[in-house]
Amino acid sequence: MRRLKEYPKPGPENSMYYWRSYVNFFKVAKNFIFISIGRYLPFLGLKRWLYRYGVGMKIGKNVSLGLMMMPDVLFPELIEIGDNTIIGYNATILTHEFRVESFKTGPVKIGRDVLIGANATILAGVEIGDGAMIGAGAVVTKDIPPGVLAVGVPARVVKKIE
Repeated sequence: MRRLKEYPKPGPENSMYYWRSYVNFFKVAKNFIFISIGRYLPFLGLKRWLYRYGVGMKIGKNVSLGLMMMPDVLFPELIEIGDNTIIGYNATILTHEFRVESFKTGPVKIGRDVLIGANATILAGVEIGDGAMIGAGAVVTKDIPPGVLAVGVPARVVKKIE
């Protein structure tokens, strides 16, 4: 079950039209600059530092964030990544979603010793349990239990990891 908080749109246009009423423009500009730099940094320690202290992500020890990994620009502080986790090339972690009639936010919690494959997308409001593996290109739309392999669009558990 995704944990999402819903906000009604303040006017007649779609919710994305009002993005500045949900989050401060200067916060988003700062996040965009730090995340854009971080996406290309090859130095894992510096990248972790930048995302922890620059944009407020909660990142554990020895986390490896792959090249071009894209955290949410509006609410990166809602992302928590456990120790010794690997997030692959060009993976995306979202903590918000715009719908026509509303705007939603939700925290993303990724456990310890998790592997997220290249080009995977993690949607707002989900948890990925300790020791789970997410296949390349998967779209995680619901919670993934600990110690399993999940693949596909949407991601489905295919086996327990021994």
